[in-house]
Amino acid sequence: MTASLEIVARAARGWLGPRPLILGICGSQGSGKSTLARGLVDALGVRAATLSLDDLYLGKAARAALARDIHPLLATRGVPLTHDVALGRAILDAVRAGQPVRLPRFDKASDEPLAQAQWESIDAPLDLLIFEGWCVGAQAQPAADLIAPVNDLEHAEDPDGLWRRAVNAALAGPYQALFARIDRLVLLAAPNFDVVRGWRAQQEAALRASLVEQGRDPALAMSDMQITRFIQHYERITRAILQEMPGRADLALPLGPDREVIGKT
Repeated sequence: MTASLEIVARAARGWLGPRPLILGICGSQGSGKSTLARGLVDALGVRAATLSLDDLYLGKAARAALARDIHPLLATRGVPLTHDVALGRAILDAVRAGQPVRLPRFDKASDEPLAQAQWESIDAPLDLLIFEGWCVGAQAQPAADLIAPVNDLEHAEDPDGLWRRAVNAALAGPYQALFARIDRLVLLAAPNFDVVRGWRAQQEAALRASLVEQGRDPALAMSDMQITRFIQHYERITRAILQEMPGRADLALPLGPDREVIGKT
């Protein structure tokens, strides 16, 4: 059992109670949140399932409509506005009510949601749903913080701030209604944003290997150049999370560059 799994499992045992627990795990790309979520399901010995924020992504056609109607950068999955938040709320509400539920899944190689026939069916009431994602529990930024671009992508492709204001408005509105359903929040805190690119590259290498095993085209995984551009979509909110969330998460685990736990708050 890894240090992060041991620490979070111990805390989760104390949080479990008579009603289903919705446990949020926030962590940047490649921080190990999905691995931690799967480990918790195995370690806790209760009726548990996982839902990733990634599995709520809209398909390419829906994002193309957002790109046309609001801003071209919304064609790329990732930021608030590119998820089916209503579906997420419905799932969390069903879990809370002890009802059967179907959990969606998203195929990152094809950049599309899987067909509903491939979703995971949960028939028995759950004791625990782990809801993990890169911005789970995040809060909107003050308007003044949106003025200056944080990277080359924002500077070149969002010079007037329309994209980041639209994303921030979504985070302030429907996403807060989704995150309000979380009972406890755990943060896996990267040491800084600079390590995220390397962590994401490791994820893409693993995806490439998996595609080869499946007999699919490994070129469906991102190239180094694509990774560099892709993570800039996430940079603003990730930096804000690392700054403000440690002080309010129920459990924050600072990580080192190799994802090792270097503390607990």
